[in-house]
Amino acid sequence: MTRFAWFFTSLVLASISASAEPALRWAADPNSNAPYTFYGPGKTLTGFEFEIIGAIARRIGRRAEFVQNDWNGLIPGLHRGLYDCVICGIEITPDKADEVNFSLPYYFTFEQFVARRGTPPITSLDQLRSRTIGTLDQTAALSMLENTPGVTAKTYDQEVNAYQDVANGRLDGVLLDFPIAKYYAAPNPDLELSGPPFGKIAYGIAVEKSNTALQQQIDSALRDLISSGELRTILSRWGLWTDTVAQTLGQPIEPAAPDSEYRSFVSMVTSQGNVWSRLINYAGAGPLLLRAAFLTLAVSACSMVLAIATGLLLAICRVFGPLPVRWVATAYIELIRGTPLLIQLLFIFYGLPNVGIRLSPFVASVIGLGLNYAASEAEIYRAGILSVAAGQWHAAYALGLTRMSALRLIIMPQAVRLIFPPVTNDFIALLKDSSLVSALTIMELTGAYNRLATETFDYFGAGLVVALLYFVIGLPFARLARALEKRHGKESMAENLRFQGFR
Repeated sequence: MTRFAWFFTSLVLASISASAEPALRWAADPNSNAPYTFYGPGKTLTGFEFEIIGAIARRIGRRAEFVQNDWNGLIPGLHRGLYDCVICGIEITPDKADEVNFSLPYYFTFEQFVARRGTPPITSLDQLRSRTIGTLDQTAALSMLENTPGVTAKTYDQEVNAYQDVANGRLDGVLLDFPIAKYYAAPNPDLELSGPPFGKIAYGIAVEKSNTALQQQIDSALRDLISSGELRTILSRWGLWTDTVAQTLGQPIEPAAPDSEYRSFVSMVTSQGNVWSRLINYAGAGPLLLRAAFLTLAVSACSMVLAIATGLLLAICRVFGPLPVRWVATAYIELIRGTPLLIQLLFIFYGLPNVGIRLSPFVASVIGLGLNYAASEAEIYRAGILSVAAGQWHAAYALGLTRMSALRLIIMPQAVRLIFPPVTNDFIALLKDSSLVSALTIMELTGAYNRLATETFDYFGAGLVVALLYFVIGLPFARLARALEKRHGKESMAENLRFQGFR
């Protein structure tokens, strides 16, 4: 066997072995989530939890496979079976332990208060009375603030926004986990860490209640990580080896390695202020934005096709159906128009699996948007049908046409001219509402915006880039709607002139 043949055979066997290795599907929300799991330089995943789950996967003989999800959807996605476990700074609390099983704690920390630089330091949460304090939803910090009388707690989806509001004077402070404060507040010259540590919290890896075998495997791997010193090394490199962690785990207080990852992150943050570096980041995000734009357009187009077909059926049922059918169509239209689109999307994606209906993120997005906009389309069609003069019906019946034939051959062609412009406008609205499907793990334009903004720490510039893409996608349809309105106006004027005897 030649060297080339031996090398080729080795590659094939290695690829077969890798593909045969079972996957450990783990989930996190990488948006604005340093130092946990986030997209670093080169658009690659990194973070101390990313390294921990990779080390665990190797120890249990599985291949780590990342699944991105929104923070609020992490536990529902676990229940839905989208992945095997969740590692995303989830605090081990009694209420969460009722929903999922937790592994052994892999990190211990505390809540850190952050205020605008120059603000008098606090020594107790009671000093925050009559103040508005920011935090994240579903956190121990939120519970602390809610249990402190006189404090107004304001929740955020992303910690970056909370700290920015403190710097801008919109908040009196932020209470969040120490790692978040160290990475997002400490490097900001307008902010400072204030007060003593509040409370003590532990992070655990969440698994399904029924998956005790995986929980035991993860626990065994974590024990090995701790005893071998690898966990200490990982946390030291990310600047997270504190006295709290060392004492709880019974390890030396001194870090095992320099905090190189933390210093690299701070350097990256401070360099983002350069305009040229931001332009380079935007250019590098081109493939991500283009994929997100095509996905946004695909979801919107498929949803609109479903909305048009379903809306026409609803309109016909409401106008021409027997009384029970009209009631059902009317009830559907009022129910859908009277409830938020986001609730409908979450119900379809996370709620329907409880009754055995499991849909992919793309299909769930299309169905959710399509059925929501079908209610609006039905009202547009109904208005168009009813706007056709009654004499057209009489003329059709005089020619011997049935109701459905008259509707198809006489009424609808006239109604289409009236409803086409508002239907086109509805598509533009649907295109913008497609931003909500990012909550279903789809990386469309809004999801890409969150990722780009948190990578560059520039919500303004990234927002302009993504807004421009939405504008470019929607502009042709806006121009089409305007052209149809002008054409319909000219045709209506010509018909009026002919009716009055002018040529």
